Amino acid sequence: MQLQLLDGSPLPESSYRDKVRLIVNVASYCGYTGQYQTLEQLQRSYGDRGLQVIGVPCNQFGDQEPGSAEDIAAFCRLEFGVSFPLLKKQDVGGAHCSPLYAALIDSPVGAGLPVRWNFEKFLVSRNGEVLARFDSDCAPDHPALLAALEHALARD
Repeated sequence: MQLQLLDGSPLPESSYRDKVRLIVNVASYCGYTGQYQTLEQLQRSYGDRGLQVIGVPCNQFGDQEPGSAEDIAAFCRLEFGVSFPLLKKQDVGGAHCSPLYAALIDSPVGAGLPVRWNFEKFLVSRNGEVLARFDSDCAPDHPALLAALEHALARD
């Protein structure tokens, strides 16, 4: 499946192929928005070991990501120094659910359960297997998430 960046250009598969991915639906005006900072720290700390954080802006929950692609990119860069890729804004559930989120939700780990709020996280192995799912209130530096990430990075 082809992933698109905020500006509509394709995210090169080479940027995440053979990497562990942490895929997070994000929003600029959410109580969890501060997690951008910790997600960026994860990217910087674990990127050399094969982690690729991928942010997926979504406006489905409380209208908390109403901005344009340019607004989202500027906010993330200026407020949090985000260097990881941000995809084109998309629905993470419902009738217009993106193919990416349909696959994550329909995986055994996703269990067909809908995404409930912004900043839910899916950990995906180097070979594309969904390994773990973390609720919004699980911070990116939570011991359970870090343990799952370490395990995923050590695999393969």
